[in-house]
Amino acid sequence: MKQGVHPENYRIVVFKDFSCDEAFLCRSCAPSKETITWEDGNEYPLVKLEISNKSHPFFTGKMKFVDTAGRIDKFNKKFAKFAKKNPVASEEEGNETEAPAEDKAEA
Repeated sequence: MKQGVHPENYRIVVFKDFSCDEAFLCRSCAPSKETITWEDGNEYPLVKLEISNKSHPFFTGKMKFVDTAGRIDKFNKKFAKFAKKNPVASEEEGNETEAPAEDKAEA
């Protein structure tokens, strides 16, 4: 291994997947401000996950839609003012106004 590249503050951390309520314990240097009491009664730093091998469709074989914290609704609300009312209707209106102009040019 290359010297001076890898962090030295590895510690035991609990990673918890909140979409399926599964947790696992491993060594990591991931930062965390929260702690959780593990099955052995000790308290460990907690790293929250939105998806892991317990909930990912590739590993589970099931398609599961996970909308954490209503992200799609937040996105739609944020960008609703930029959405076109009816893009098909505006294209049809544009074609109707262009047709008479072409007729005038030919005449």
